[in-house]
Amino acid sequence: MNAIEVKDLAVSYGQVDALHGISFDVPQGTLVSLIGANGAGKTTLLKALMGALPARAGRVLLHGDSLGNAPVEERVRRGMCLVPEKRSLFASMKVEDNLRLGAYAFRRRTDFARELDRVYALFPVLAQRREQLAGTLSGGEQQMVAIGRALIAHPRVLLLDEPSIGLAPLIVQQIMDVVVDLRRREGLTVILVEQNARIALKSADLAYLIELGRIVKQGSGAELAQDPDLLASYLGASAS
Repeated sequence: MNAIEVKDLAVSYGQVDALHGISFDVPQGTLVSLIGANGAGKTTLLKALMGALPARAGRVLLHGDSLGNAPVEERVRRGMCLVPEKRSLFASMKVEDNLRLGAYAFRRRTDFARELDRVYALFPVLAQRREQLAGTLSGGEQQMVAIGRALIAHPRVLLLDEPSIGLAPLIVQQIMDVVVDLRRREGLTVILVEQNARIALKSADLAYLIELGRIVKQGSGAELAQDPDLLASYLGASAS
């Protein structure tokens, strides 16, 4: 079964077309990477999936049900969450208060408490920083808070937008290890947008290369990691 089905999705900024009838499927429980240069349309695609940008045409199905024009809040309630590129934390609020923002769809405090314990188990450093202001954290810790806030809502589909930006390779690996572990243990479906193709392809079950708002290449992460064109253009290696 597919967690996400995208059919002929088109998005425009005014008179400028950003996505040109993109279609692809994301099987349930897989990690799918979207790679491409800056301005290719990767972030636009995630925002359109999340309902933060209106689609000019096309459809998005979540577990077989059309999302139509459902707003962001409805998509969260139906099991999809986005971790934005710039994290969007409240710097003057404590770590735990930032995490609490992911629980607005819950009706019972026990639900939040359970998910909070889960996030602290995944990112133990956040338990140590729970009373600390988010703005005083390191970049890696802030990214953990952003991911943890999304996980508080217990999504079935997690959208990650450029999680490696500005982070040391060791921290990026720690974060990706958590994401991959969630996919394996809990069947979490992950759509990863990442300009660093090596990071994106290393853990990907499937990958799509986007150029100028179109999918131009697709395959398994391992297949695209060996593709001569990608080796030359995105992985910094000779195609010979």
